[in-house]
Amino acid sequence: MDTTANIKFSPKILVRLGEELNQSPSQGIVELVKNSYDADAPDCTVELLGVSETGGTIRISDSGYGMGVDTIENYWLVLGNSPKTGVEITPLGRRVAGSKGLGRLSALRLGTLASLTSVEHTDLKSKHSITINWDELDKANAVEDVHLKITTTRNAKRLISGSQICIENLREPMSRHEVRGLARSLLLLSDPFNNTSGFRVKLVSPEYEELSQLVEQSYFSACEFHMSAVIDEDGRASAMAKDWRGDPLYTGGHDDFGETENPPYSCPPAKFDIWIFLLSGSSFSTRNVSVSEVRLWLQEFGGVHIYKNDLRVSPYGDRGNDWLGMNLLRAKNPELRPSTNTSIGKIVVLDANNDLRQKTDRSGFIENESFLEIQRFAENSLEWLAKRRIEEREKKRRTDRKESEDKTTKERKSVADAIDLIEGNVKTIVKTAFEKHERQQEKLIRNLKKEIQLYRTLSTVGITNAVFAHELSHPVKLISQSIRTIRFRAKKLLSVEYENNFAKPIDRMISALETIDVPSNVTLSLIRFDKRRVARIDIHNILNDIKELYSPFLSDRKTDLVLEFCSGNPYLRGSVAAFESIVTNLINNSLASFEGVNSKDRMIVVSTRVVDDILELLVKDNGPGITLIRLEEIWLPGETTRTNGTGLGMTIVKDAVEDLSGNVQAVAIGELGGAEIRITLPIIGT
Repeated sequence: MDTTANIKFSPKILVRLGEELNQSPSQGIVELVKNSYDADAPDCTVELLGVSETGGTIRISDSGYGMGVDTIENYWLVLGNSPKTGVEITPLGRRVAGSKGLGRLSALRLGTLASLTSVEHTDLKSKHSITINWDELDKANAVEDVHLKITTTRNAKRLISGSQICIENLREPMSRHEVRGLARSLLLLSDPFNNTSGFRVKLVSPEYEELSQLVEQSYFSACEFHMSAVIDEDGRASAMAKDWRGDPLYTGGHDDFGETENPPYSCPPAKFDIWIFLLSGSSFSTRNVSVSEVRLWLQEFGGVHIYKNDLRVSPYGDRGNDWLGMNLLRAKNPELRPSTNTSIGKIVVLDANNDLRQKTDRSGFIENESFLEIQRFAENSLEWLAKRRIEEREKKRRTDRKESEDKTTKERKSVADAIDLIEGNVKTIVKTAFEKHERQQEKLIRNLKKEIQLYRTLSTVGITNAVFAHELSHPVKLISQSIRTIRFRAKKLLSVEYENNFAKPIDRMISALETIDVPSNVTLSLIRFDKRRVARIDIHNILNDIKELYSPFLSDRKTDLVLEFCSGNPYLRGSVAAFESIVTNLINNSLASFEGVNSKDRMIVVSTRVVDDILELLVKDNGPGITLIRLEEIWLPGETTRTNGTGLGMTIVKDAVEDLSGNVQAVAIGELGGAEIRITLPIIGT
C-alpha cells in the first residue's frame, strides 16, 4: 500500500530566513519600498509610529497598481515566486527590482503582526486584506497547517489603487541612528540627484527633515572637478573632466584607460559621474556656499553609489564602504585624489540582461565578472583623472620654474640698469655690494641644488631598497625554513655526530639569515603608509618595537641596546614614522661609530624622563664620540665623517624633532664616553 506525502516546512524555517536575511530593519523596509517601485507607484510613504520602543508600528503605503486575490494568494504569499518573474519592464518602463520575495519576508517578520490591504487598478471598488499573526504561525507544526484568510469588501465608490503594508508590535525598537540610516537609504534609493524614474519616497519621521534638506540643497556646483565616464554597448570607455565653471579640462578614450592594452569591459553599459571638492577656504572664496555646509552634506552622502536600473544597490557608498579603495589611494597623494569625504559619485548601470545579480540577503552584488568589470572601470576612471591632474601639476611646475628664471634674469638686468644711473663713488659701492650679493645667492643656489640632488638620489635608493626588501623577504624566509628543516632532520638522524660537526655552522647560518632579514624588515616597517598618519605616539611601545626589530642585527654586532624607561607611558601626537626615523637614525649612527673600533661590551642606551609635560629622550653609546667634525656641522645635509656616508641621518633627526615641536642637542663625549643626543618633546600625557 502506497502513502502519498508532501514536503512540509516548519515555521522555524521562516524564522531563520527572516533573521538571516534581515541584516537591519532599514534593509527590510527598503525591500518593501522596492515592491512599490515595481508596482509602478509614483510615490511611496513610510511611516514610523512609536518605533523608539518595543511594540511600535511601521506602515508602507503606495499608489501603484495594487493586487487582487489571485495575486495575493499565488504570488505575495508564495516565497520565491512573483508576478514579476519573467517580466523585465513594467508598463511605465521601469525595470523590476526583484522577484524572490525573501526580502519581503525579512521585513514582515519585524513585528508579531503583518497585514496587507490592496486595491487593484482593474477593480477599484474592491479592497482586499490579509493579516499574518506570526506568533500563531510559529506555534504550528508546519507552515501549510495555518490557513490565512483574504477578506474582500466591496465599496460603492471607486477607490484609489495601491497597497498598504502594516507591521505592528515591533519585536525590537529602532534607535535614532537606525532611523537616520533608513532616511538616508530611502532618500538615495531612486537617485535623488537626477531622478528619471519619477519615483519618490517620503519618510514620516522626526529624523527625516534634516536629511531631506541636505538632498534638496545639493552642492554639485561647488565642486572643483566633475568627471563623467561611460561604457558603451561594445564595452569601450570614454571620459571627460570639467572644472567648477563647467569648462572642459581633459578628455580620454578607451585606450587611455587602465593597462597599455585595455580590453573592452565585459559588463552592461554604465555611466560613472563623480564630483570632487577641495574643502578649503581659498577654494570656496568664489562659491555661494560655505565649506562647512558642503562638508556636512558629503558626510551624509559622500562616496560612490551604484544604481542598477534606476534603484540604488547598497551597501556601495554607505559610510565605511570604500569599495573602490579611494581613501587608501588618497593617503598616498592627498592633493590629487578624492576620498569618500571629499567627493560624491554614482555609477548608473542599465542592466537589461540582469548580468549584475544581488546576493540573496541583499548585501550587495554577487562578485561575478560583470561586477568586477564595473569595479575595474570605476578604478581605471579615477586613475585616469589622477594621472591627468598629475600631468597638469608637473606642467605647471615646469612653467613656473621657467617663468621664475626669466623673471630673475629680468630683475637682475633691471637692478644693473638702475645702478648704471647712479653717479660718483656711490655707484661703485652699490655695484660692489650687489655683485657680492649675487655671488652669495649663486652659492646658496648651488648648495640647494646639491641638497636636492642628494635627496633625489636617496629617494631612489630608498625606493629601490623597498622593492628589494619586499622581494628578498620570501627567499630569505624559504632558506631559513629549509635550514631549520635540515637542522631538525640532522639532529634526529645523526645525534652525537651532528653536535660535534654540524651544530655550530648551521646555527651560524640561521643567525646570519636573521641578521640579513633585519634591513628588509626595518625598511618595510618604516615605509608602511599607516605610520605616516598623524595619530597618538606611545613612546615606550615604539621603542620596544624598534628594539625587537633590531635584535638580530644588534646581536650579530655584539651590541646591547638598553632601554631605561620612566614610569607611566608617555605619549604625544604626530606620526609614528617621524618618531621612528629619529630613533632608528640615532641607533644607526651609534652602530656606525663602533665600526673599526676594537671595543668590547658595546652598548647603546635609550632612556626617557618626563618633566613638566616635556619628554626628555636620551640616546647615548660608549663609542668613540663625535670627532673629526665640528659639533654644529653634524646637522648639515651632506656633512659626514664616514667614507660612504650620506650625511643626512642627523639632518633628518633634527627636521623630524622640529616637526614634532621639539628640540635636539648633541654632546660630543657623553656619560658613557661616546656621543650623546638629547631630545625634548612636548607630550600630551602619561
